[in-house]
Amino acid sequence: MANDTPLIGIIMGSKSDWETMKSSTDMLDALFIPFEAKALSAHRNPHQVVEWASNAESRGIKVIIAAAGMAAALPGVVAAITPLPVLGVPMETRVMGGVDSLLSMVQMPGGIPVGTLAVGKAGAKNAALLAAAILSLSDENIHERLVKFRKAQNETVAELPVS
Repeated sequence: MANDTPLIGIIMGSKSDWETMKSSTDMLDALFIPFEAKALSAHRNPHQVVEWASNAESRGIKVIIAAAGMAAALPGVVAAITPLPVLGVPMETRVMGGVDSLLSMVQMPGGIPVGTLAVGKAGAKNAALLAAAILSLSDENIHERLVKFRKAQNETVAELPVS
């Protein structure tokens, strides 16, 4: 996907989030949806976050997936900067297992929405699928690939295991 214009921007608060967010990029690769990924912290790199989010739309980004742990400020900061849809992925943490991250994301003030997914890898995968569903509203090719994925996924659980 490196040669195609990215449609989805993935931003994570730390390089350590990559292990979890690889679930997003693997899903997007499987659906042949080009993306870009960056590690920037709302607290340690605020100016770079503003620059990245401010220019996302002009780079062709249509949806942003933002991952963060602990204070989990990154998705909200990004959502405050851009009108693009922002999907938040709370990271698991040592303190509260990610509940702290989840609560930080879902407590956004009215007017600055962050669509928040599950904590951890399931949330990362679902963020990619939700971003694909958003894109599929205006892209028939993505729609067809998403329908094919969902059909294949459903077929894997449609039968009872043989005893």
